[in-house]
Amino acid sequence: MSNVQEISLPSSAVRQIARPVNPWLIAGTVTIAAFMELLDTSIANVALPYIGGGLGRSYDEVTWILTTYLVANAVVLPMTAWLSRLMGRKNYYLLCVLLFTVSSLFCGLAPSLGFMLLFRIVQGVGGGGLAPVAQAILVDTFPPAKRAAAFALYTIVIVTAPAVGPVLGGWITDNYDWRWIFFINVPIGLLSMWLSRRLVHDPEEFTRERIKAKAEGRMSIDGTGIVLITLASAALEISLDRGQIDDWFGSGFITTMIVIAVFGWIATVLWEKRNPNPIIDFRLLQHRNFGIGLFGTTTLIPQMLQSLYGYRAIDAGLVLGPGALVITMLAPISAQLLQRQIVSAKTLVLASFATVAVAMFVFSDMTLAANSGHYAWNRALQGLGYGLFLVPVNLIAYSQLRADENNKASSLTNLFRNWGGSFGIAFITTASDRRENFHQSILGSSLDAASQAIQQGTHSLAAQLAHYGFTTADAGPASLGIVYEQLLHQSMFLAFMDCFRVIGWLNVLAIPLVFAIRKFKPGGETPAGH
Repeated sequence: MSNVQEISLPSSAVRQIARPVNPWLIAGTVTIAAFMELLDTSIANVALPYIGGGLGRSYDEVTWILTTYLVANAVVLPMTAWLSRLMGRKNYYLLCVLLFTVSSLFCGLAPSLGFMLLFRIVQGVGGGGLAPVAQAILVDTFPPAKRAAAFALYTIVIVTAPAVGPVLGGWITDNYDWRWIFFINVPIGLLSMWLSRRLVHDPEEFTRERIKAKAEGRMSIDGTGIVLITLASAALEISLDRGQIDDWFGSGFITTMIVIAVFGWIATVLWEKRNPNPIIDFRLLQHRNFGIGLFGTTTLIPQMLQSLYGYRAIDAGLVLGPGALVITMLAPISAQLLQRQIVSAKTLVLASFATVAVAMFVFSDMTLAANSGHYAWNRALQGLGYGLFLVPVNLIAYSQLRADENNKASSLTNLFRNWGGSFGIAFITTASDRRENFHQSILGSSLDAASQAIQQGTHSLAAQLAHYGFTTADAGPASLGIVYEQLLHQSMFLAFMDCFRVIGWLNVLAIPLVFAIRKFKPGGETPAGH
């Protein structure tokens, strides 16, 4: 194999690589598809009741529209680096865009739930590769000195897409037909494919490494690894997405999924670490600067506003707007501060955790008298923390990696981001439900039906109801129903406040982790070895 080191690239590959392209055109091109995919993870949520009505199925049945997409997405995510090497990154990226676009069309045309679930799986398979490949392309397109600016653009995409999704989905379903939440992906996907074919090319180092790996026989398909990753990823995503719905360990199905997920990932890690050419390179986790995450609350605020304040999905989604706007404005500023070395990445991450913690504690002290403005302003404060975090954390993740490790790193960073979102939603839904039951029992035990205050209150309510047309026989029970409804509202509100407080303390506890970050220069060269 002595001649392997001198393998030359095919003339067609050399011509493609040699073509000069403005890096910002490439950045804009790949973020179009990433935005489309991330938007789709949240846009369908608000349309589920409409989809159920249109397909003649119950709400519980149509929630599998979300689950099937997330499971397929989770299965593909950890394999994107390996698939990119196997097929060529540009070819794999174009295939992902094609699968996502075509499946979106068929989801919109779906005549039945079974047909819809089939193409949601295909859509998840295609969507799973879009964000990690887009991030890998950004990393390889921009030199280390300008990489922070590229991450600023990527930050804007991953933050605004989930925030815009519920608003856009609510507007489409209110004014048009739910099928258009899928149809809108088709022109965007076609535009992305046309631009990608013209502008995106595999970098020379990446192409040379692929040819070398093929010559050395290192591109063989790891069937065992694929099976283990598929089982472990699918079981974990099903557990997190369906756990609260099916009562976690109270369900034999969820318990089985959790056991498969735990042992599946243990087996995956052991197998991949022994494999000289792993599908997932867990060895990247030996770098302290790789794999930091931040807890999100994007689902908590809309859920609270809809449950307690009666907001429509579109109105609740708009409350998230100021936070996304602050992040969008702050991400380029963070990039400039880092590139000019005015402030260190460690300092920005430290300030981020502190700011988000303060925002969470402010949320936890609100009352039912708070209006949308209170939540929007504090969401903006939270956005300030995220805006300080997302650019430097991506820069930190790649700071100790060689150029040939960037593709694998993008797969892992997006896998962790996906896990973080799934764990976050699972935590919010489970904790809020458990704490609501707790507060309901506490508040209920303190209400004595024989107490004079309760009797006076219900009597006064019954009199008011009678004034508005209730009969004497109906006014008494109706007044008790109002009192019980207020108890439920107070219990639910206290549960949400508990969740905000826990998230605040989690951010405080994360602050010491910042000091484990190794020093590096954002504009420096990537290390040659480890």
